[in-house]
Amino acid sequence: MPEQPPYLRIADVLRQRIAEHDWNVGDRLPSRTQIAEECGVGENVVRRAQELLISQGVLEGRAGSGTYVAEPRQRVRVVRSSAREQPGSSPFRADMQALGRQGNWESRTEAKVPAPVEIAARLGIPVGELCVRTVYEFLADGRPVQLSTSWEPYELTAGTLVVLPEGGPHAGVGVVNRMAVIGITVSHAVEQPEPRQATAEEASFLGIQKAALVTHIRRTYYSDQGQPVETADIVIPVALCEIVYEVPISR
Repeated sequence: MPEQPPYLRIADVLRQRIAEHDWNVGDRLPSRTQIAEECGVGENVVRRAQELLISQGVLEGRAGSGTYVAEPRQRVRVVRSSAREQPGSSPFRADMQALGRQGNWESRTEAKVPAPVEIAARLGIPVGELCVRTVYEFLADGRPVQLSTSWEPYELTAGTLVVLPEGGPHAGVGVVNRMAVIGITVSHAVEQPEPRQATAEEASFLGIQKAALVTHIRRTYYSDQGQPVETADIVIPVALCEIVYEVPISR
């Protein structure tokens, strides 16, 4: 087996010392120089180890002060499943209710936003065609745990009661239920998850460290005719949430 990279070994050492209460929540860690000398590695190795633990929510960095043991936060379970799409309800609220937590969200919608290149490709429309864009900040017990930016072709819902995802009589019921109102049956969704680091803006919204690990999910809903009806970029912080995929099996 290949040898474990030094920074991962040091991360394990730091994690173990926290588990053994050498350092408790709120304690400041020794300087990188001191840790490097104790572990027989360079300061850059310690820096990478600390950055990894910060991204995982084990440590937190404070500008001009140092690195501290972070207070553990219970991770929210986010279930990705077609079975969560129930008439008249929100999958996110269902997830939070199952955990005994209050799920809610804040949103900002802009109508008639030109589709950028990637979004146009995902929706199968020309670049620059008008879309309805909605930015969401999902909250668990009032604390942000997930971000999402949704795009829908404006031509699809223009002049209907569901043109605004969070406005009108069908506000907040989700893409599947809203499309059903105008006679469109959503048959399936395609999701493409990948890990990356949070942007500065995402970190600010989510209350996590800049460059902390997140899972970025590109999700697109399709009608039973194969037409893309909505696509979204979903950002879920690793330190705050665990993602579970529930796959129904037909017999």
